[in-house]
Amino acid sequence: MRDDFSDSTLVLVGHGSTLNAESSRPTWIQAAALRDRRIFARVVTAFWKEHPTLAGALRQAFTPRVFVVPLFISEGYFTEEVIPRELGMRPAEGGSWDRVQSLGGRQVHYCGPVGTHGSMTQVILSRAEGIVRQHSMPDGRRPVPSEISLFIAGHGTGSNENSRRAIEVQVDRIRGMEIHAAVHGVFMEEEPRIAAVHRLATTPFRVVVPFFISDGLHSYEDIPVMLGAPEHEVRGRFDRGEPTWINPTAVEEGWVWYTPSIGLEPHLSEVILERVRESAESTACK
Repeated sequence: MRDDFSDSTLVLVGHGSTLNAESSRPTWIQAAALRDRRIFARVVTAFWKEHPTLAGALRQAFTPRVFVVPLFISEGYFTEEVIPRELGMRPAEGGSWDRVQSLGGRQVHYCGPVGTHGSMTQVILSRAEGIVRQHSMPDGRRPVPSEISLFIAGHGTGSNENSRRAIEVQVDRIRGMEIHAAVHGVFMEEEPRIAAVHRLATTPFRVVVPFFISDGLHSYEDIPVMLGAPEHEVRGRFDRGEPTWINPTAVEEGWVWYTPSIGLEPHLSEVILERVRESAESTACK
């Protein structure tokens, strides 16, 4: 059976945070969802900034095979250096990592991050479709995808080109599907900036999906302000524990729907499984 991982432990790795309790929530939620499906002998979590820590991740596994899946958006410092190092993996020649290694008598599969997998496209589309279905306009109308300009929002950084590339790949894929009137990537720290949503939109109906695993100050405060919400209102709502964006909101002769981050999207569990399947099948073919 393709999904017979009864001899395996799944380790979901999140960044975690000592300042933001929401940071680890998607990792816990996705772990619980996969645990309920009883595909693996065990499903555990590990974090860089919280307990249980990455350094002790493999001590939670008592099975012949272990699959480690990073809940990260892009390949970069954490996925390519920190996580394998903390797991105790041995670097190969040239500084790269063998993705499958024998550690402590277990076959450890280090899978790619979820954010770069092709099926993340469906996660983004599901987020965009769901927010419009859940929140109609004041007159009860819900625009169809062909009337919507879709925006995938990311942090962006000049120090890691992969951060931007993960979004650009998704933009190209979704644009090629010809579902929406327009599809663009927008960024907090690179061009085009998030505030450019209203200039780039070709329709009055705009859906913005933050391409982050977890919600935090960026998604709760920074992006809503960049989209045009008054800063004092956003901060007031945040302090009161209220949603910082009201869906949909009228901004600059258009309507904007703004989704939560993607980490709690139910389809993300399928992306995690795809990463595990890929690694298992690549080993079986050798």
